[in-house]
Amino acid sequence: MDVVLVLHSHIPYVLHHGRWPHGSDWLCEAAIDSYLPLLDALRQLADEDIPAPLTIGFTPVLANQLVDPAFPPLLREYFAQRDAACVEATRELGASADRALLPVVAFWRKRYADLRLLFERIAGNIPAAFAALEHAGRIEIIGSAATHGLLPLLARPESVALQLLEGRAEHRRIFGRQPAGCWLPECAYRPGLEDSIANAGFQYFFSDAHLARAGQKADVYGDLETGRGIDAPFEPVPAERSPYHPYRVGRATAFLRDPVTSRQVWSRYEGYPGDEHYLEFHKMRWPGGLRLWQVSAPGTGLGEKRPYRPEAARTRAAHHARHFVSVLADTARGSTAEDTVMVAPFDTELFGHWWFEGPVFLRNMFELLARSRRVRASTVSGSVHPNPPEDLALSSGTWGANGDFSMWQNPQTAWTWQRLWSLEDSFWRVAGDALANPPHHHVLAQAARELLLAQSSDWQFIITTGAAADYAEARFVGHCLAAQRLITALGQPGHLDSANQLATELRALDNVFPDILTTLSLVLSNREWTIGTT
Repeated sequence: MDVVLVLHSHIPYVLHHGRWPHGSDWLCEAAIDSYLPLLDALRQLADEDIPAPLTIGFTPVLANQLVDPAFPPLLREYFAQRDAACVEATRELGASADRALLPVVAFWRKRYADLRLLFERIAGNIPAAFAALEHAGRIEIIGSAATHGLLPLLARPESVALQLLEGRAEHRRIFGRQPAGCWLPECAYRPGLEDSIANAGFQYFFSDAHLARAGQKADVYGDLETGRGIDAPFEPVPAERSPYHPYRVGRATAFLRDPVTSRQVWSRYEGYPGDEHYLEFHKMRWPGGLRLWQVSAPGTGLGEKRPYRPEAARTRAAHHARHFVSVLADTARGSTAEDTVMVAPFDTELFGHWWFEGPVFLRNMFELLARSRRVRASTVSGSVHPNPPEDLALSSGTWGANGDFSMWQNPQTAWTWQRLWSLEDSFWRVAGDALANPPHHHVLAQAARELLLAQSSDWQFIITTGAAADYAEARFVGHCLAAQRLITALGQPGHLDSANQLATELRALDNVFPDILTTLSLVLSNREWTIGTT
């Protein structure tokens, strides 16, 4: 049986919209904690000629930020802040009773220096470094919707088409290849969406098993960020079909999340990140924000956490990789002849950011899979999946809490959807005429960018969790207001000069999707793009 590890990388657009505690520091943290360590592990495996056929996606809005000229200086400044925090901690801890933490500070200083060196070696271009691995046949990079919009809840079929087509176009521009696969934001699906996926040129997508009645819902976000979700030990549910082979859904292929192996990483009860030897995420030293402690024994309060021991944590990561591969092998052993592929999808940021030792775990996992006789690591496109033999009708839902749309559409967020749906209608009413009028193109392009940014599922998610609700509300309202001002100006020719000035100012802040007008032309000129999404 083939094992396909799928990582989904996404950060909403935060460049030029604050630094700390909410803003571009999120992007810098993800780069230092997850993207660069993962890249380092994959490059090391490549140097050792050990196969690591990872399937990984970068949402177009994330990739745009990572290739933006503004990003490298920000990350270099962030590295400098991290190094300064280590210097300050060394000085103060050396004169205190907490000298036992000094080796941990030294570990962090070396780690930051090594990652900074890696960043400079790849010329500050993280997407290009991953693309080089794909071009060498090492990994597969998949696409997604432009700004991670929750496609089933968008009001207009044109909006769904714009998200998918612009996502595909940006992937080609940044990574140099057409993506075969599409990560549906939040694994959110409703019947008919497969037509839009196929019309946009994607060959396959992923679905949670419960939408195919092939296993228990994921509830992945609840466990990590809200305390909800996977909050009970696993109890298998009756399944009508196997999650271990692909299915035909219209003209696309659906791969189902394996509900058993995924829990080994996600679940707080059965998962690995809660091991006592791993780095404690929630305790930091201030000023500086260094994490210097380990999870420690169950029930240990933050004040009693023990100093982190990197080598002990690496040993545990290797142990958990062996256990994970044994679980994969046991699952394959119990499979049927028709079962061909086991898909384990995760957020990339889990590996390194939430679970610091995650990249070490992945490196060990690929080393073990390279020697396994029962399971074979593979990318999606490299897996054994001839034309799927069985048609499948998926149900509506997501991989979020409750398996439905309630994480994003609920009493707390209802106002955002009313505003967004009205904005969509306004935009598409004027888009055709504006596209036919070249003097309006600059304003139209920025209105489309603001609409796409307003559609990001992150704003409703953050509002629901409450972690940074004020920031999310301000960002959502800001993009809606900007889009509406531009849309209104398109219907008032006398205001074109001021609208062009406003579009220029907004472009300096929201500098994404340079070829958006080409995609708009596709959506507006070809009705086929929107068939099946009403």
